Amino acid sequence: MNKYNIGGMSGRPEQAKGLAAIFVCALLWSTSGLLIKLIPWNPLVISGSRSLIAFFFILAVRIIEKPKFVGKSRKRYKIFGALSYGATMILFVLANKLTSSANVILLQYIAPVWAALLGWVLVKEKPRFEHWVALAAVAIGLVIFFKDSLFASFGRGGGGESPNAILGNSIAVLSGITFALYSVFMRLEKDGRPEDTILIAHLGTALFCLPFFLLHPPQLTPLAISSILGLGVFQIGLASLLFAYGIRRVTAVQSMLTAVVEPVMNPVWVFLVTGERPGPATVAGGAVILGAVIFSSIWSNKRT
Repeated sequence: MNKYNIGGMSGRPEQAKGLAAIFVCALLWSTSGLLIKLIPWNPLVISGSRSLIAFFFILAVRIIEKPKFVGKSRKRYKIFGALSYGATMILFVLANKLTSSANVILLQYIAPVWAALLGWVLVKEKPRFEHWVALAAVAIGLVIFFKDSLFASFGRGGGGESPNAILGNSIAVLSGITFALYSVFMRLEKDGRPEDTILIAHLGTALFCLPFFLLHPPQLTPLAISSILGLGVFQIGLASLLFAYGIRRVTAVQSMLTAVVEPVMNPVWVFLVTGERPGPATVAGGAVILGAVIFSSIWSNKRT
């Protein structure tokens, strides 16, 4: 029996397919920062448009596939999961409009550590030693990340961060917490039909953002239309389906390590097209945060 027997599927070909799917998924995820920067719309208009397109795309695929429902669904977990995911999508777009894409994606990538702590509260899964070590490392990474604004607030000079950037960084941290909540509620819904949570989240986000279309009518330029279609269909719609395909064929730690492509490539795409360059504090703090998440995942996998 091959050691990569995941979910009843064995053999390296299935593992290779799973890794390839998650790799492409992470590449699609990583385009979010660039595409959001290219759309000169209100952040909530972008969020609502992206979710509306993704909702119809995923719904069409589900209708074609006609998935069978097995297990028991818990409505409260579905609702809380959808609210958490909807909040994450809105906060992520808002943060991208206020600060650099590198800051947003690296700060949101703390989500696995938040998930360990929230899982302790909500699922009664006590964090292990490696989670506490990772949390301490993340705290150090955050201090490095926010060092300019922290020094400025205590009157020690610095002041390299604008008020908008500081707000954007804070919103990015909050989006990591809501994303962690989403993952916990999805775990609680694992015996039901968790993909319904994604559809509800996209529909709810689109409806919540609908009034902002009237308050801030979007400029329908070719670049904006192509970018929003790219966000809805590929960056979040197709990526969700690829992740669902890949996660059934690889271990959790393999998927996490492969998905590291996202925070690495996100600022690269933005830099190549817009010239937005991450600062030294972003690179140093982000390296500590990513290292903490990877370390925690590998240690947990070895323990298991």
